[in-house]
Amino acid sequence: MRHRKYRHRLGMKKDHRTAVMANLASALLEHGRIRTTLPKAKGLRPYVERVISLAKRAQGDSAERALYLRRLAISRLRNKAIAHHLFEERVEQFSNRNGGYCRIYKLGHRSGDATEMAIIELIESDDEGYSSSK
Repeated sequence: MRHRKYRHRLGMKKDHRTAVMANLASALLEHGRIRTTLPKAKGLRPYVERVISLAKRAQGDSAERALYLRRLAISRLRNKAIAHHLFEERVEQFSNRNGGYCRIYKLGHRSGDATEMAIIELIESDDEGYSSSK
């Protein structure tokens, strides 16, 4: 049964959707912050967080396991240079966080077609987030 399987389909076929997510994830990991539509940002967050988790798991594992995890990340990002940058340089940025590596800010509606826009950005490891309101 396929009950409750409708999440982040974005009105595209599967191949198109995976290509869009790979391109958006590569851009986010390269630049740290991108501007896109809100549904794409909401679909991108779990995709990127899984790739970052692969890089974190590769830190403490054996060389064979780390190579396997790196190849999984390359297959999801479709860009060897971005995966290398993530595994070698950016992974220390997320070493002290247990998930929640991305933050989405809503920007309002785009003037051309009234699509809701958002900024998705990577969060630093020392960021505590918002203070709780009373």
